[in-house]
Amino acid sequence: RMHQRMQVHPEMMVRRRSIVEHPFGNLKQWILGNGRFLLRQLQGARTEMALAVNAYNLKRAINVMGARRLIELLG
Repeated sequence: RMHQRMQVHPEMMVRRRSIVEHPFGNLKQWILGNGRFLLRQLQGARTEMALAVNAYNLKRAINVMGARRLIELLG
């Protein structure tokens, strides 16, 4: 089904790449370094990814709103 959808609407993949793949690429380079998890097992990898995503989102929020505005909103 997905292959058929992509044949009819090839622009969907371009949009998906621009929306979803960029943050994961940044996470792999910025947080994970070489793209591998340091912790083993599903629980460890899940925890490491959750921390990485939170750090990424906080960094983005600071870049978008500024540190002062973010502190105002959190305080």
